[in-house]
Amino acid sequence: MPIDLELSDLARLAVSLALGLLVGIQRGWAQRDRQEGTRFAGVRTFALIGLIGGIAGMLFRGAPGPATVLLGSAGLLVLVGYLRDSRLSETASGTSGLVALLTLASGFLVGVGERLTGTAIAVIMVLLLALRDQLHGWINRLSQREVLSIARYALVALVILPLLPDKAFGPYGAWNPRHLWLVVVLVSGLSFAGYFATRMLGATRGIIATAAAGALVSSAAVTASLASRMKEGEEPRPVFPAAIAFASVIMFLRVLVLVAILAPIALPTLARLIAPGLVVAIIAAGWYLRRSRNAATPNPGHEIAMRNPFDIGPALMLAGLVMVLTVASLWVLDSFGEHGLAAVLAISGTIDVDAAIITLGGLTGHSLDARMAGLVLAVPIALNTLYKAGVVVSLAGWRNGRSAALPLAGSALAIGAAVLTLL
Repeated sequence: MPIDLELSDLARLAVSLALGLLVGIQRGWAQRDRQEGTRFAGVRTFALIGLIGGIAGMLFRGAPGPATVLLGSAGLLVLVGYLRDSRLSETASGTSGLVALLTLASGFLVGVGERLTGTAIAVIMVLLLALRDQLHGWINRLSQREVLSIARYALVALVILPLLPDKAFGPYGAWNPRHLWLVVVLVSGLSFAGYFATRMLGATRGIIATAAAGALVSSAAVTASLASRMKEGEEPRPVFPAAIAFASVIMFLRVLVLVAILAPIALPTLARLIAPGLVVAIIAAGWYLRRSRNAATPNPGHEIAMRNPFDIGPALMLAGLVMVLTVASLWVLDSFGEHGLAAVLAISGTIDVDAAIITLGGLTGHSLDARMAGLVLAVPIALNTLYKAGVVVSLAGWRNGRSAALPLAGSALAIGAAVLTLL
């Protein structure tokens, strides 16, 4: 046992030293053009700072006094080095000083046993330092409106959301303020991400990438976000129906994976029922993606009009629909009991297919056989797809939204036809 303890101590010291060396390599490379003797600290100094932090961390529990003196002395040396560097270079940048203190803190955390936390801090810090030029270039391209939008979204996601109560309110206890606001955060966040992805990657690639990533969480949220943009006509129109159809493809595949994990008994029947809808979505995505590539690009001499990066309207609308349908599903369950299971799943699954899958996963093996389980899940998936077609038309209008709504309706009808043939 004593040997194991010594090896563990040596391992913590080695990690602390390695983290300091990692930071030192990045800082040495960043300051490679500076004259010898004018650098704040080099590779060896940062490696030693990390090692000092590790030693202080190991001493802290048994001898907190000496550990504190060691940390304070190292911090004082960092301060002196920063003052000297500022005087020699005639600049007031505090990056190197802060990096040295964070390296000391990372080594300390590793020394006290928080190896993952200390390592994560050091690695993320090095990554941010390495992205200096990219981050500065991105910031220089931001407008005042975009900075304000970032602040507003931070308020919605980081301030308002944690303050909302995580309790049930309203009829049947159907409304959880924090869960409902999560819908707002998600939809507005996808709209926010789509705006900046479009700026960074270009219209077609940015929209498709955002739709694919967002559909892994909520294809309905992606559809609502993109439908609100279709009304404004800010990018080539075929891009939006391609992205919405592609999000639908991702949704079908995600559903099959979730069912395989949570309700495997329903998988064979469900896969056979939703396959026609998946095929329709794949064909639509391929067709519109090809058209978007062939679409005429905007005149390079004219800047594409960009919408408000923080668009909360569709998010609030979707949250309102969730509230209404949640109450409706609970009323059906209260009125008809287990006999209304299919209706409840159909209503709740219209907005959240995952909720229907999770509910069914807890019931399979008790009251449903494999065939019925697949049928019960296919209905909410078809209704969810049809609901998204309605969202597109309601937000974008029939004229602007029909190109995206018709493939969604076709997928829903294909699943419905498969369900009828099985019945």
